[in-house]
Amino acid sequence: MAHTIAVILAAGKSKRMQSETPKVLHQACSRPMVEYVLDAAREAGADQLIVVVGHKADEVRAALQHHPDVTFALQAEQLGTGHAVMCCEDQLTSHSGPVLVLTGDTPLLRGSSLRGLLNELQAQQAACVVGTAKTENNFGLGRIVRNADGEFLRIVEQKDATPAEQQIQEINTGCFAYDCQPLLAALREVRPNNSQGELYLTDCAEILRNHGHKVMAACKLDIVEAMGVNTQEQLAEVEQVMQQRNA
Repeated sequence: MAHTIAVILAAGKSKRMQSETPKVLHQACSRPMVEYVLDAAREAGADQLIVVVGHKADEVRAALQHHPDVTFALQAEQLGTGHAVMCCEDQLTSHSGPVLVLTGDTPLLRGSSLRGLLNELQAQQAACVVGTAKTENNFGLGRIVRNADGEFLRIVEQKDATPAEQQIQEINTGCFAYDCQPLLAALREVRPNNSQGELYLTDCAEILRNHGHKVMAACKLDIVEAMGVNTQEQLAEVEQVMQQRNA
């Protein structure tokens, strides 16, 4: 596997956690949950980790500064996931290999699943592989839209989905493997044409496909490992899964 960079999105606030602590620093089984994401990225083969910080950036930097393979990018304003990755442009501009993009609030990720995305990227010579999972409990999650031949078309968010699209059970996990330079080119074309008025990273996949690049959606994750933490209740669920894994 070529030199691989992982970008971990960790700039968000923790309003629904009802806590002053940055969301990614909330502890699961006595460790900040973002550290589990770093572990999974390393296990997948990433040898350089960029953590995008924003809300209480100094606290997140201080908590992770003892990791020698971690550098930071600042997202001073939270303008969406696409904007977050754009904040890493200086660190990515000379990179010509694979890039994993992950979220810092998914501590159940498995390195083997992320490695599957990277393997698919390499084997298929794709510009983007979207990591997907299947679930009946799809409310609030981005849906994977495919054509009649089963090929990836786009990701549509809950608020932007038609009634038919809302029935789709294959969902975006927020885990992506990209070829770096096509990713940077696509990011420059992302526009805030959605109900949130944000720059969505998910739009990059459709942009790349429209430019003739190979884009795939690969169901390499299960819905449990894709579980994001937004509330104290979800954090408790994650800890329960961790304890079951350890047992």
